[in-house]
Amino acid sequence: MGFDDKLKNTAQDAAGKAKEAAGNATDNDKLKGEGKADQAKSSVKDAAENAKDKIAEGIDKITGN
Repeated sequence: MGFDDKLKNTAQDAAGKAKEAAGNATDNDKLKGEGKADQAKSSVKDAAENAKDKIAEGIDKITGN
């Protein structure tokens, strides 16, 4: 995973946690939902980037790079 991608995903996760916390503090279900959605998107992106990295590592092993 590229450093930029990892940083963006971490920032999105942190923003999602902040939104969720704000939603909890203000009893705002919409804000809570948005926060949880942001966190879920970040997790999906992390998983996709990790899979991409594993595939690249496998290709490198096969090709001897």
